[in-house]
Amino acid sequence: MAARRNRRNGGKKSVLLSTVVPMYNEEGGIDLFFERLEPVLDKITKDYEIICIDDGSTDATLDELLEHRERNPRIKIINLSRNFGKDVALSAGLDYATGQAVVPLDADLQDPPELIAEMMDKWREGYEVVYARRSDRKSDSVSKRVTAGWFYRVHNAIADVSIPDNVGDFRLIDQRVNIALQNLPERTRFMKGLFAWVGFKQASVEYVRESRAYGETKWHFWKLWQFALDGITGSTTFPLRVWTYIGILVSLTAFFVSTLLIVRVFIYGVDVPGYASLMVAVLFLGGINILATGIIGEYIGRIFTEVRHRPLYLVRDTYGLEK
Repeated sequence: MAARRNRRNGGKKSVLLSTVVPMYNEEGGIDLFFERLEPVLDKITKDYEIICIDDGSTDATLDELLEHRERNPRIKIINLSRNFGKDVALSAGLDYATGQAVVPLDADLQDPPELIAEMMDKWREGYEVVYARRSDRKSDSVSKRVTAGWFYRVHNAIADVSIPDNVGDFRLIDQRVNIALQNLPERTRFMKGLFAWVGFKQASVEYVRESRAYGETKWHFWKLWQFALDGITGSTTFPLRVWTYIGILVSLTAFFVSTLLIVRVFIYGVDVPGYASLMVAVLFLGGINILATGIIGEYIGRIFTEVRHRPLYLVRDTYGLEK
């Protein structure tokens, strides 16, 4: 088994274009995926590789990939030891990619492979990152469009580095950008944030997001919620800092109310009733404390993950790649 490594592609022949495709239980659509992707790449260049990462699939994804590799040796496979999640699987593929230009791509064909040619044109103009912006997300449900819109607004309002609206992992990056990403060691991977953080010269192309070519999305509410938490806590410490200001506000309010109560006692004497207001204050402050503790816990959990220094992923087998 091999863990993550920092690559410089030294001494190893590179290709012009690498596509990196994380896969998890995609056996039903692999034939259609290659049927659409390979003609696009063949028109761009014959000097390409397709790196597929089997992220611990429980179906016949790996067997399907091996059959296609027998047909086309430019298809290369990383078989992870278990399911590590899409962003980690993507990081594994980027570690092994040798292309002068590298394109992460989903296997569900919602992001059209045909756009890669336009990205390559921008890259040849000198842009080091060419990201694909979704101009129309009508294929997504209303709830997903609304929650995604709110996520981008909240994230960009508080994050140290903004991420482009309606942009996923589908983009082209120069190999120098890929090397920069490999130098970012965090275990909790929010790739959209990392792509934005490294910077470099960027351009965009727009496209209409298509419906899934097959199957159902694996991104349900809970996974999307966890993804949003990882995105915000991995991009800013604002949720921690804000409690300083909330504490100041609550303290000033308490001082003001206490002053009013003291003055009231001096003027009207001791007033026994007040159970309701007392309980409201206790429950409100108790809820604030629990919420603040939960946010602190999110960051402590990430510290715990980082200090263990476990490998980002483990590779069980590779096919057509150096281990």
